Amino acid sequence: MPSIAAARASNAKYSPSYVPVAIFVGGTSGIGRAIAQAFARYTQGNAHIILCGRNEAAASSIIASFPRPTAPEAKHEFVQCDATLMKNVAATTSALLNRLPKVNFVVLSSGVFSLKGRNETSEGIDRKLALSYYARWKFTSDLMSLLREAKDAGEDAKVMSILGPGNGGNIDLDDLGLKKNYGVLRTALTTPAYNDLMFEAFAERDPSISFVHVYPGAVRTPMLGTLMKIAFYPLTISPEDCAEHMLYALFNVEGGAHRRDNRGDDMGKKRYYGSEEARRRLWDHTVEEITRSATT
Repeated sequence: MPSIAAARASNAKYSPSYVPVAIFVGGTSGIGRAIAQAFARYTQGNAHIILCGRNEAAASSIIASFPRPTAPEAKHEFVQCDATLMKNVAATTSALLNRLPKVNFVVLSSGVFSLKGRNETSEGIDRKLALSYYARWKFTSDLMSLLREAKDAGEDAKVMSILGPGNGGNIDLDDLGLKKNYGVLRTALTTPAYNDLMFEAFAERDPSISFVHVYPGAVRTPMLGTLMKIAFYPLTISPEDCAEHMLYALFNVEGGAHRRDNRGDDMGKKRYYGSEEARRRLWDHTVEEITRSATT
């Protein structure tokens, strides 16, 4: 379990011989913002960093905090996308595919905290599930060709989903998408298992690319709320410290599917809720759901 100092020291060694392209979905707030800022700092601004989210004003402020790049290929930009709708994700990834030669890192941290019941989008997908699973699946699927380009060039090609390995539960294969029996707790237990299975399925198809599902722990983000942050301050960490552990996990994996804890350590199959059947059926369900949403 690396200390925060050890994680920082390890991250500081990251020095690619190329200008990396990194996309941060949910990068305008909380953990995503902190990781993007740390990544910009460790690359000394010499990266093509894309913040993908809804808040352009927040993105502009974050980008202004990045070190000024010296490499001509480096740039920092914002791409607007409301990832609750798969049509929006499709439009965003299509535009990226048309203009990017490669992608080295995709960091997925979009989410929403709510104690309300099922809240469907116009595409018939619950908003929590849309952000914590379906949009993450689609961004990964759509950008695979650009990740392969990076890998074929001998560069990093890694996807990270920040959610909750080890904090899930058994999934109901007869209620994929939670349309029959929805609940706040059930959703919280289901989405981490979905993310595990998602990355295992992607890794089966592209084993040379790294897929990292990581647990951030208790972090003082805007999603937590002011009163909760005050009440649980001793039990939480700052987004900035969390970002160091998340980058440690991202930089220190090679190929295949990985599950990492809140310090970036390998979890193996600890508290794992999956099977080959579940992986296959969830994949088929997701393809059908994404395809259906495109015609809604």
